[in-house]
Amino acid sequence: MRKLIPMLLLAMAALLSGCGYNELQSNDEQIKASWSEVVNQYQRRADLVPNLVNTVKGYAAHEEGVFTQVAQARAQAGAMQVTPEVLNDPAAFARFQAAQGALSGALSRLLAVSESYPQLKADANFRDLQAQLEGTENRITVARNRYIKAVQNYNIGVRSFPGNLTAKLFGFQVKPNFTVDNEKTISAAPAVSFDTAPKPRK
Repeated sequence: MRKLIPMLLLAMAALLSGCGYNELQSNDEQIKASWSEVVNQYQRRADLVPNLVNTVKGYAAHEEGVFTQVAQARAQAGAMQVTPEVLNDPAAFARFQAAQGALSGALSRLLAVSESYPQLKADANFRDLQAQLEGTENRITVARNRYIKAVQNYNIGVRSFPGNLTAKLFGFQVKPNFTVDNEKTISAAPAVSFDTAPKPRK
């Protein structure tokens, strides 16, 4: 009997491997790693917001409406629970997308303010923050694309035979991904202009 146990364990391991269990597990871990990078880059962007807002306020203090929008969008994005459980909850995932999209839009409006303030555009600190924001937006795009591919690979395994049988047996479910409409909104990084030449105000 003792000799049969190791043989049974080996047989079960081979069976699970052949049914795609190991691949599903590996793809699930890849999703978690990719998600962590997405969250890290969004947090990096959120950390830039206070300094950027304060710099713009120094030259355009009366643009209070824009500052309020940015503050509200950042607060909403920061309040989102971004635990791995979000990856299995389509509604929570959609709320996360919407919050980050709202912050992207608010930041675009904030940067657009600089077009009316040549001295702000020429400010060294503002230009440095713009460059950091642009670099962060690029990192967000890369991280998000990696996550999208990881989810696609995983979902194919969950839906395809014989992996779908293994997925059902062990509770692997299709995971939500970034939507096409949302991608069009949040993939557009805020415009960054380094043209310091004064423009006539209308």
